[in-house]
Order: sequence, then C-alpha cells, then structure tokens
Amino acid sequence: MQEHKKSIWFSPPNIELTNAMCKNTACEAMGIEITDIGPDYVRGTMPADTRTFQPFGLVHGGANVVLAETLGSIAANLLVDTSKFYCVGQEVNANHLRGVREGKVTGTASLWHAGKTSQVWHIELRDDAGKLTCISRLTMAVVPLPGAR
Repeated sequence: MQEHKKSIWFSPPNIELTNAMCKNTACEAMGIEITDIGPDYVRGTMPADTRTFQPFGLVHGGANVVLAETLGSIAANLLVDTSKFYCVGQEVNANHLRGVREGKVTGTASLWHAGKTSQVWHIELRDDAGKLTCISRLTMAVVPLPGAR
C-alpha cells in the first residue's frame, strides 16, 4: 500500500496556470517547463540545447541556476497565501557536478525550512540518465503585500 503525503501547499496548485505565468519570461526563452507538482515538491525541465549551452557545448552553469531558482521560487510562492505575501529570492548557490550535452535537465525543488520571513529550498538537477548534475540551495524572503492583513 502506498503512503500518501499531506500537501504543504497553501492551495491546490495548477500546473497549466503555473506554466502560463512563465510566458514572455526567461523561462519561456530557455524552454523551462513545470512538469509535476507533488505534495511537497515542484519539478520541471530545461532542454540541453543552444538556448542553454555555454560555448563548449555544455549546459551553462547560469542556466542551471535559472532552472533551480525558477523551481524554488514557484514552490515558495505556492507555500504562502499570495493575497497576503509574495516570495523573492535572497540568495542562491549551486554546485555543478556533471556536464550535460544533450537531452533535458530535470530539477526537483524540496523544502528545507519554512519560517515566517524566509524559506530555504533544496534543488537537485539530473540528466536524462538520472545522474546528479547540480545541487542548489535557494533562500527566499517572504514579503508582506502592502496593505495586506
């Protein structure tokens, strides 16, 4: 029997709406797509192609960071009541472990800490063979909306 995890999200997430919000952004330009939102994670992909390569034919480290921060930012905002708060990146780091020359990079963002004013997310990026290519940590500020109660 499979155990079902309780969702951590403030309200039920919608992948189609989330992907629609990425239109006309760096995510669209780089081919980033949200593919799965589980009870406690956000997963998405980015192509390993000319949109994301550095001059030596590998996925650019900066592209990895864009994917990681995108996944963590989406997850952070799913965790809060967006009628009262929004979340913005404060710090991101990445360790690039393995180059990717083809296929897709798949990232998964998981919550490490949720406080009143900050969140910390752990993001793992993997190649099509499932090999770990990059690990990232993202700290998000939880900011009250002006006039929100």
